[in-house]
Amino acid sequence: MDFSKYRAIIVATALFLPACSFSESALWPSLTGEDPAADSPSSALPASASSTNQTAVDGGIATQPPQLGTTDFKPVGVTPGQDTGTFVGRKVAELRSELQRLQDQVSTHNSQLQTQRAEMVANAQNYHGLVASINSRLQVGTTPGNPILVQQFNSAQTSLDNLNVGIASMNKLATSVSGMSTMSSYLAESTRAAFGVSGAVDEDHRQLTILEDEVDQTVVLIERLLTETTEDIRRQSSYVASERSNLNTVAAGIKTGEIYGASLNNVAQSASGPGPVAGKPMDTTGRRPLVVIRFDRDKVPYQQALYNAVGKVLERRPNASFDLVAVAPTSGGPARVALNSTKARRQAEEVLRSLVEMGLPPARVAVSGKTIASALTNEVHLYLR
Repeated sequence: MDFSKYRAIIVATALFLPACSFSESALWPSLTGEDPAADSPSSALPASASSTNQTAVDGGIATQPPQLGTTDFKPVGVTPGQDTGTFVGRKVAELRSELQRLQDQVSTHNSQLQTQRAEMVANAQNYHGLVASINSRLQVGTTPGNPILVQQFNSAQTSLDNLNVGIASMNKLATSVSGMSTMSSYLAESTRAAFGVSGAVDEDHRQLTILEDEVDQTVVLIERLLTETTEDIRRQSSYVASERSNLNTVAAGIKTGEIYGASLNNVAQSASGPGPVAGKPMDTTGRRPLVVIRFDRDKVPYQQALYNAVGKVLERRPNASFDLVAVAPTSGGPARVALNSTKARRQAEEVLRSLVEMGLPPARVAVSGKTIASALTNEVHLYLR
């Protein structure tokens, strides 16, 4: 595959990764066990990384929820009428009573909708306040698994769960409003049909005309109530699903003590929807890896650099899929090679878990293994398909 058009992206990514070195043949990211803070106290957070993180906080995880509808659905009311003593007059009184009951239901459902909207706004504000607080702490750096951030994360998750409960309540409300819509249509047909009944006096038709107008206005009000409620449900459901993915990435950041940004899944979907399934691993012979992680010491800090590299690619190629290759050296005899291959496979699975925690769908990544004579230690290579 020709990677020339993406090389500029990867080079730009490589230039600001604090734990990166470069291969001899090309400027491709290579993560090692070197201390990322060894050169200077500020090298753990370069200027370019800081601006990227700020964008992630403002435009990624800390995005605002979609606007809820603002209409207050108040019925027009029912005009009282005088009993004329005719059959049609009695029918008008019956229809007027049915309309009053229907409007009472509209008022009740409208009250429920406004209450649910207020609760959802409060939960969304609480959620974003907690996530912003977590991101602010992660942006300046903190200890991995900071218990204060874990507590804030749990509270944010509760607020997001409450938003989901609100969506479920809105679904029930929409079902009830749909039933009212059917009733209002029947009432409108019955009112129009009453004009054709014989034995009416002029007063009956005058009252029927007023009633017909009020029924039609109620029909329109119910349709708008149903439409706006359905739109609220659709937008909020999409928003909560997106934020759940982002919250998983926040959890990954808390685990490592550093900020990432928006979920990789959301980065990809924002442009073109879900990507393809990666399928079987491809032959990587002769291909240059997007990222090389060298496991030459315990707890190699590769997560931030990995997120940045994959995120940059997904911004330009949202449908991208990847090959993750566990690489073991060939030195040390068959037993040592077998041992290193098994360990490299576990390390590749660890990297895959990190990518999934960052929001990259596992179907986007195919995992394989191989040995390389030039490798000095276990490595994990990530290739762009």
